[in-house]
Amino acid sequence: MTAIAVNSGQNASVDYTPQLKQLMQQAGLISFRRLSQSAAVSEKQIRRLRQGFVGQMPVSILQKLAEALQVSLLELVSTFSDITTVPSSQPSALSDVAALQQEYDRLQRQLDQQKEILWQEFQQSSLQVLESMLLQLPTAAYAAQQNPQVPAVKLLPLLRPIDALLQQWGIEAIAQVGVELAYDPQQHQLMEGMAEMGDRVQVRYVGYRQGDKLLYRAKVSPTV
Repeated sequence: MTAIAVNSGQNASVDYTPQLKQLMQQAGLISFRRLSQSAAVSEKQIRRLRQGFVGQMPVSILQKLAEALQVSLLELVSTFSDITTVPSSQPSALSDVAALQQEYDRLQRQLDQQKEILWQEFQQSSLQVLESMLLQLPTAAYAAQQNPQVPAVKLLPLLRPIDALLQQWGIEAIAQVGVELAYDPQQHQLMEGMAEMGDRVQVRYVGYRQGDKLLYRAKVSPTV
């Protein structure tokens, strides 16, 4: 594992406990054990930090401690080391830590982007599984609303969780079943007959879009 090279001449006689306690207090951590649990590192590593051995600790451990203490990696190393003693002829330890922080931030942004892509792919695969239900249920609900005596009216409560899920995913329905509107081939799919742009049509099956992305065109029929 990689460790930060800090040439500070530190040893076990150095005590950074006051500095650590101050950061812990700011982060709402009441004990070293709580810090250990929050950062997912051993108490031995925390003890090494208190003793000034930050230059011999893996970067991964330091990053976890920095996140738990709600400070940057650069600030953590600066607080628990004497980086000013690095000879001017050698690369600055401060610059090294800053470069590590920038690389970590870049990797974190990349990871966030990958998470977003994976989440969108999960949504798409889920929509494919739900496609039949998404397209058929609104029409069944509309028929039930027109005739409350039909037993299908009992299906209406089943739509509420689906509506909540679609809203959470930012998915919007294109019009509603039974609505008459102007025909737009970009958003509507004719089920029968013919229609020109702007002709009046009636929605028979809803369509869906997610932001600017069209998922399903609404199925429509020309009005008489």
